[in-house]
Amino acid sequence: MNFVEELRWRGMLHDLMPGTEEQLLKEPTSGYIGFDPTADSLHIGHLAQIMTLLNFQRAGHKPYALVGGATGMVGDPSGKSAERNLLSEEVLQHNVDCVRRQLEKFLDFSGKNAAEMVNNYDWFKEFSFLDFIRDVGKHITVNYMMAKDSVQKRLESGLSFTEFTYQLVQGYDFFWLYQNKNCKLQMGGSDQWGNIVTGTELIRRKSEGSAFALTTKLITKADGTKFGKTEGGNVWLDAKRTSPYQFYQYWLNTSDQDAANFIRVFTQLQREEIEAIVAAHQAAPHERKLQQILAHDITVRVHSVEDYEAAIKASTILFGNSTKEELTTLDESLLLAAFEGVPQKKISLSAFGECASVTDLLSITTDGLVFPSKGEARKMIQAGGVSINKTKIVDGNAKPDFTLLRNKYLIAQRGKKNYYLIIVE
Repeated sequence: MNFVEELRWRGMLHDLMPGTEEQLLKEPTSGYIGFDPTADSLHIGHLAQIMTLLNFQRAGHKPYALVGGATGMVGDPSGKSAERNLLSEEVLQHNVDCVRRQLEKFLDFSGKNAAEMVNNYDWFKEFSFLDFIRDVGKHITVNYMMAKDSVQKRLESGLSFTEFTYQLVQGYDFFWLYQNKNCKLQMGGSDQWGNIVTGTELIRRKSEGSAFALTTKLITKADGTKFGKTEGGNVWLDAKRTSPYQFYQYWLNTSDQDAANFIRVFTQLQREEIEAIVAAHQAAPHERKLQQILAHDITVRVHSVEDYEAAIKASTILFGNSTKEELTTLDESLLLAAFEGVPQKKISLSAFGECASVTDLLSITTDGLVFPSKGEARKMIQAGGVSINKTKIVDGNAKPDFTLLRNKYLIAQRGKKNYYLIIVE
């Protein structure tokens, strides 16, 4: 497989140094991408780079995943408007261990071109400041460093010496891997171009060797909002930070235009398969086949088949034509994940028991959670548009007599799409 051509048709390729494609076609080549361990999990903003390494390995090349235990202590100014908070060595080591486990789920660490993971802290921990400025700093001029976009954009707001030297530190990573692992290619997002070519320049000046650079496009959404962000923040790969249900829903709810782009970037489906899926989706867009296949592929890859099936079950029970009996089988964690972000209200068990009518429950007792007034509640109940725990309400004056889900929850529904969670404590 031609790796560069693969990135081109997938719409991922942004830029590459002259000679890069020829090098990759000439022989199996080692290449790397760096991951900054500033949190104990990667998020889907990192997923494009992980998929780049997957494609690189599939093309017969050897991928290195560099976890930046050392660079994480410095902070990369690229794309940042302010100085990063520096993390302690203990916190960084914990983050490195977590990221390592996540990357091992994606890359094949066995076989002829087995992936390898390296941590730049291993070669920086004994590297003194004086040795660094003598052996590295003297090879790159200040003029060269000042010309970088990542530096220029931060000059007005302020840039510390620490972040200014980041490109030298990352450049030395490339040099070390070139010398010790015969690694000839560094890859990354398009915002990393300046840091990457500093590495190729350092290799050229220190060893007169040839190294190469390739960057991929930064993922964007058609509506202009930031990819990988929700109202709750990042969409993480760690199930403790973003539940598999929420992860699945993020991909399922993408627009048609975004889904057609994402399925090329974030899956290993081949061109003919993707073209057939897109064509089928265009013939019946209401069935959302494109989003369903995208969400299935990524959720299973990042989490598991079991997590995917649980997400499907929860969606069907909560938002489909399920029965109240099926609702009682739903796990509490899935229920809370599904209703994160919907209007919620906590009431006491005594207030629930003393509530005179369903109409009161949906208005007064829950401080207008579902309806602002009893009159509006009665009107919609009479129209048949209100249910609690999948049971349609026919008498708004009846005393609430519902079995609490998990002895704690009531799910109220107004119309087809408006859901509310009442938490009885």
